[in-house]
Amino acid sequence: MKNALKQDLENIGEILENVKNHSLDFLHQLHDLPTYATDQQIVPAMLQTEGLGAEKCLEFFKETYQKLIVASTGPRFWGFVTGGATPAAIAGDWLTATFDQNTQSTKGTGDVSAIIERETIRFLCQLFDLPEQFNGGFVTGATMSNFTGLAVGRQWAGSKLGIDISKSGMSSDIVVMSATPHSSVIKSLSMLGFGSNNLLKIETLDSREAMDVADLEVKLIAQHGKPVIVSCSAGTVNTVDFDDIAAIVRLKEKYDFWLHIDAAFGGFAACSPEHKHLLKGWEHADSITIDCHKWMNVPYDSAVILVKNEHARLQVETFQNTNAPYLGDPSENFSYLNFLPENSRRFRALPAWFSLIAYGKSGFQSVVENSIARANELRAYIEQSESFELAAPVRLNVVGFRLKDLKADLGAFLTSLNEGGKVFMTPTTLQGKACIRAAFVNFRTTSEDVKIAIQALEETVIANESPVS
Repeated sequence: MKNALKQDLENIGEILENVKNHSLDFLHQLHDLPTYATDQQIVPAMLQTEGLGAEKCLEFFKETYQKLIVASTGPRFWGFVTGGATPAAIAGDWLTATFDQNTQSTKGTGDVSAIIERETIRFLCQLFDLPEQFNGGFVTGATMSNFTGLAVGRQWAGSKLGIDISKSGMSSDIVVMSATPHSSVIKSLSMLGFGSNNLLKIETLDSREAMDVADLEVKLIAQHGKPVIVSCSAGTVNTVDFDDIAAIVRLKEKYDFWLHIDAAFGGFAACSPEHKHLLKGWEHADSITIDCHKWMNVPYDSAVILVKNEHARLQVETFQNTNAPYLGDPSENFSYLNFLPENSRRFRALPAWFSLIAYGKSGFQSVVENSIARANELRAYIEQSESFELAAPVRLNVVGFRLKDLKADLGAFLTSLNEGGKVFMTPTTLQGKACIRAAFVNFRTTSEDVKIAIQALEETVIANESPVS
């Protein structure tokens, strides 16, 4: 063992203590750290023959790279639907790295991590008031969750045609429909061989991102019995619009399609008694995407795919390792490496398990309802502003708005706002018009943060020589 590694092993306690203190310094400063890094230049380093050791490496990182780290886990980073990391989730994530388990099997070929993962899935179903007729597992994010649900749906569609797609390959007779799919759904269609251009788009309701269920039925009838996968939205990224899941389920009873629900962050509406009606009927889905590093506020990367227990055989057909006897017989015991895309799987469930045990149902209700309340505070400001106007109704936790001055350069305005480092928002387009999008999911965000953001908006208006509200 080389000297630096040997010395680090001997000093592991001191190293972790320093990392802890460094982490606490970052977290304690999080409210005041910039949300945008204007200085993104580094001097390229050369890899040395002899390493520095962990202690000096930490110092080198602090001096050279930490200035580029933005407060994306902070209370005013309102882009990309990015959550923070709760204390319990950080504890679970630290232990995940310490234990360093490859989470695979529930019996015979590993530790307890796969059992805890299944327990975490059960807790999540209880959090969302979903019946325990779903199994599932943790993947890296909504992209892999949507990929997995659509992959099992593809296997289901193949079985309708008498084809084992996992062995024989794709069929052009399978139809995928959606109205306002997330980009990760389109990406998944590309990876799965459907082709990203082959999504059959369903019309949306007037001035909405939600699916026109009447148009869905017309297009289902037009398929003349071909197997169909319908991907619907439980919270679109721009306006948090929800497809009418209950109405879609009624069509599912008539036309027997695979129903995949992308509820990446909208699924957490189930935590709020006032908003859980938006998910009415989602228990009848075949697969559901949930993102944990969004509204659950666990560290990247973490998401869940839920699939109905009745489709377990199809899921194993899709992902089983057929030429690796050393990995065990998938028919003998449950193993995630035969159930999800990855063979190598970190103990990703542990931060979520810690969070669920630490904060319970009431904790997540408070996180969700706090985000909605903060979004409505920004909405109230926009509604009375002389400089801004809403681009869409605020349905849950995302605020879309634009400048009233149609001649103003919205892109330049947003760049100026973000470079100020007080708040971060993203651009988007609604009904063909550019607008700004602010997404609230971080448990740290308070009314004071909304006031700071409003002040930044007004200062940016002045800087861009537009009328001030």
